[in-house]
Amino acid sequence: MKAINAATKSWEAYVRTQSPELREQLLMEYLPMVRRMATRFLGTLPRSVRLDDLVSAGVMGLLASIDNFDPTLGIKFETYAMTRIKGAMVDSLRELDWVPRSIRQKARKLEHAVDHITRRTGRSPEDAELAEHLGLNIEQYRELLDEVNVAVLLSLDDTLKGQDGSESYLADSTADTSTNGYDEQVEEQETRDLLVDGLRDLPEQERLVVALYYYEELTLKEIGEILGLTESRVSQIHSKALLVLRARVRARLAK
Repeated sequence: MKAINAATKSWEAYVRTQSPELREQLLMEYLPMVRRMATRFLGTLPRSVRLDDLVSAGVMGLLASIDNFDPTLGIKFETYAMTRIKGAMVDSLRELDWVPRSIRQKARKLEHAVDHITRRTGRSPEDAELAEHLGLNIEQYRELLDEVNVAVLLSLDDTLKGQDGSESYLADSTADTSTNGYDEQVEEQETRDLLVDGLRDLPEQERLVVALYYYEELTLKEIGEILGLTESRVSQIHSKALLVLRARVRARLAK
């Protein structure tokens, strides 16, 4: 209780004074949260992505959150800041534009295959179906999932962007948005409904990986230990789940 009261007083003082010293104090207090988020996110990315780069981008999101947060609205700062920190990290990846065109093309080809089979069967495609549709054996198909991981992540993010540029993430589907404006609440509720419906349609293993990663905030390695799978295999399942969710969301937004 004392810690909560101290945090509340710090926010009240900063909002009142806009003191650079208090801003720095709040930054240092929440910096470990940025590093934890960056470490988890790094587990889904290629080895060429550096942890320090993600942390630096996340710090910018944290600073923006500190500057715009209103503690009188009754929402926890962590809840408010997480989306903005993750958004800053994703934007930094997009700005680097280091995903080769060939990888983007492969991702689009895989997305089309997911969409085609989903429309034809009315359910999420199985790995063997996707591999056959693409003319690959199962190992080649799984290697493809590894290759397109980041492109899939960024493409899902683009799909979930609001027309006003606002962003939504899978973890936001359980967030409390009661403090947002009415129009924003409606838009975010629609996004959450799309995501929840899409998650419900996923096969059990894919749904479990998504739930453990986005809601329980486990790393891919930790999920692998729980499921008895390698970290690489969990990453592949995660990529496929995002592909299916993107196809579902796009189809429903197009209606």
